[in-house]
Amino acid sequence: MLGWGVDRLRADMSRLLAILFHQGVLDEQFLQLQQLQDESSPNFVSEVVNIYFHESEKLLRNLRGLLLDREFSDYKKMGIHLNQFMGSSSSIGANRVRNVCVAFRAASEQNNRAGCLRALELLEHEYCYLKNKLHELFQMEQQRVLAAGARYPLQQQQH
Repeated sequence: MLGWGVDRLRADMSRLLAILFHQGVLDEQFLQLQQLQDESSPNFVSEVVNIYFHESEKLLRNLRGLLLDREFSDYKKMGIHLNQFMGSSSSIGANRVRNVCVAFRAASEQNNRAGCLRALELLEHEYCYLKNKLHELFQMEQQRVLAAGARYPLQQQQH
């Protein structure tokens, strides 16, 4: 019975990943990141992604703070934050977040405050969607590992 749970979780994970790829949320870089995970580092992907989340939230706070400042005029500083966000998003395969950063940077290069505010709103939306979906994926992975681990002692007892 537990084996069915593991198989179902694996299928659910594959389905979720397929949806995220189809929607353009993730790209092939995420698959490359997954390939670096093995028995010696079973939590590699979630650890890298959690670092990305931590850093991204700081960058989002900085971007929001810059734009909400009435005296704001430092579009160059905004561009630096956006370049960091684009690079880290690319490194984990967060395709839609990276694409919004590109559009955001274009608005900042034109000193377009209204465009930057719209881009920030979209960036926060895409980031939250990505974060929620990856948390869902990692929870399924944890459940799969626990279900797989629970099965082995039962098999040993039957011998």
